[in-house]
Amino acid sequence: MNVTPQVETAEMSDGDLDKVSGGLAGAGAGNLSLETPLGDLCADLLAAGSAEGLVADGHLHAGTH
Repeated sequence: MNVTPQVETAEMSDGDLDKVSGGLAGAGAGNLSLETPLGDLCADLLAAGSAEGLVADGHLHAGTH
């Protein structure tokens, strides 16, 4: 019995690939970390936008020593 998987490939134009992947997008990310003798503060921010919409996410973490 032959169990080799069969795979078929095809050529795709850039326009076709943009339709599948959601097109062009822009994104940005940032991180802030502050350490003091009393504690730590960390903040993260992520934003991404495309023709499909905009996504933003942020996290804040504070800890004491």
